[in-house]
Amino acid sequence: MTEAQDEAGAFRALADPTRRQILEDLRGGELAAGEIASRFAISAPSISRHLGVLKGAGLVTERRDGNRILYTLAEDRLATSIGRFLSAVCPEQIVLRHTTWRPGAQREGS
Repeated sequence: MTEAQDEAGAFRALADPTRRQILEDLRGGELAAGEIASRFAISAPSISRHLGVLKGAGLVTERRDGNRILYTLAEDRLATSIGRFLSAVCPEQIVLRHTTWRPGAQREGS
Protein backbone atom coordinates (compact mmCIF):
# COMPACT_ATOMS: atom_id res chain seq x y z
CA MET A 1 0.00 0.00 0.00
CA THR A 2 1.35 3.42 -0.91
CA GLU A 3 1.54 6.31 1.53
CA ALA A 4 -1.23 8.10 -0.39
CA GLN A 5 -3.53 5.06 -0.20
CA ASP A 6 -2.72 4.72 3.49
CA GLU A 7 -3.70 8.35 4.13
CA ALA A 8 -6.82 8.01 1.98
CA GLY A 9 -8.00 5.16 4.20
CA ALA A 10 -7.52 7.30 7.29
CA PHE A 11 -9.47 10.19 5.77
CA ARG A 12 -12.28 7.86 4.64
CA ALA A 13 -12.49 6.54 8.20
CA LEU A 14 -12.57 10.08 9.59
CA ALA A 15 -15.34 11.15 7.21
CA ASP A 16 -18.04 9.65 9.45
CA PRO A 17 -19.10 11.56 12.59
CA THR A 18 -19.74 8.34 14.54
CA ARG A 19 -16.18 7.16 13.89
CA ARG A 20 -14.78 10.54 14.89
CA GLN A 21 -16.77 10.36 18.13
CA ILE A 22 -15.42 6.85 18.80
CA LEU A 23 -11.89 8.20 18.41
CA GLU A 24 -12.66 11.05 20.80
CA ASP A 25 -14.09 8.59 23.32
CA LEU A 26 -10.91 6.51 23.09
CA ARG A 27 -8.79 9.52 24.07
CA GLY A 28 -9.56 8.61 27.67
CA GLY A 29 -7.99 5.17 27.24
CA GLU A 30 -8.91 1.65 26.29
CA LEU A 31 -12.61 0.76 26.01
CA ALA A 32 -14.45 -2.52 25.46
CA ALA A 33 -16.58 -2.81 22.33
CA GLY A 34 -19.75 -3.03 24.44
CA GLU A 35 -18.78 0.09 26.35
CA ILE A 36 -18.30 1.96 23.10
CA ALA A 37 -21.63 0.71 21.72
CA SER A 38 -23.47 1.80 24.87
CA ARG A 39 -22.51 5.42 24.14
CA PHE A 40 -24.46 5.50 20.87
CA ALA A 41 -28.12 5.26 19.88
CA ILE A 42 -27.33 2.87 17.03
CA SER A 43 -27.07 -0.91 17.06
CA ALA A 44 -24.04 -2.80 18.36
CA PRO A 45 -23.47 -4.40 14.92
CA SER A 46 -23.32 -0.90 13.39
CA ILE A 47 -20.71 0.13 15.96
CA SER A 48 -18.78 -3.06 15.18
CA ARG A 49 -18.71 -2.08 11.51
CA HIS A 50 -17.45 1.40 12.44
CA LEU A 51 -14.76 -0.15 14.64
CA GLY A 52 -13.78 -2.41 11.74
CA VAL A 53 -13.32 0.60 9.46
CA LEU A 54 -11.22 2.37 12.10
CA LYS A 55 -9.13 -0.75 12.64
CA GLY A 56 -8.70 -1.24 8.89
CA ALA A 57 -7.44 2.32 8.60
CA GLY A 58 -5.01 1.67 11.46
CA LEU A 59 -6.59 4.34 13.68
CA VAL A 60 -7.46 1.92 16.49
CA THR A 61 -5.93 -1.29 17.75
CA GLU A 62 -7.74 -4.13 19.43
CA ARG A 63 -6.86 -6.85 21.89
CA ARG A 64 -8.85 -9.68 23.36
CA ASP A 65 -9.38 -10.05 27.08
CA GLY A 66 -11.40 -13.20 27.61
CA ASN A 67 -14.61 -12.71 25.68
CA ARG A 68 -14.20 -8.92 25.43
CA ILE A 69 -12.54 -6.95 22.66
CA LEU A 70 -10.76 -3.86 23.92
CA TYR A 71 -10.00 -0.93 21.61
CA THR A 72 -7.28 1.68 21.90
CA LEU A 73 -6.68 4.85 19.92
CA ALA A 74 -3.62 4.55 17.66
CA GLU A 75 -2.52 8.12 18.36
CA ASP A 76 0.76 7.97 16.44
CA ARG A 77 -0.95 6.60 13.34
CA LEU A 78 -3.65 9.25 13.47
CA ALA A 79 -1.12 12.05 14.03
CA THR A 80 1.13 10.79 11.24
CA SER A 81 -1.68 10.49 8.68
CA ILE A 82 -3.22 13.85 9.39
CA GLY A 83 0.07 15.59 10.12
CA ARG A 84 1.62 14.55 6.82
CA PHE A 85 -1.32 16.01 4.92
CA LEU A 86 -1.40 19.21 6.98
CA SER A 87 2.34 19.68 6.57
CA ALA A 88 1.96 19.48 2.80
CA VAL A 89 -1.06 21.77 2.59
CA CYS A 90 -0.46 24.06 5.54
CA PRO A 91 3.26 24.01 6.45
CA GLU A 92 2.74 26.49 9.28
CA GLN A 93 0.39 24.05 11.06
CA ILE A 94 3.06 23.12 13.60
CA VAL A 95 3.34 26.76 14.67
CA LEU A 96 -0.46 27.09 14.77
CA ARG A 97 -0.82 23.95 16.87
CA HIS A 98 1.59 25.28 19.45
CA THR A 99 0.16 28.78 19.56
CA THR A 100 -3.56 28.51 18.87
CA TRP A 101 -4.82 25.06 19.85
CA ARG A 102 -2.93 24.57 23.08
CA PRO A 103 -5.03 25.43 26.15
CA GLY A 104 -3.94 28.76 27.56
CA ALA A 105 -1.90 29.65 24.48
CA GLN A 106 -3.69 32.95 23.90
CA ARG A 107 -3.07 34.08 27.48
CA GLU A 108 0.64 33.26 27.20
CA GLY A 109 0.99 35.20 23.95
CA SER A 110 -0.91 38.24 25.24
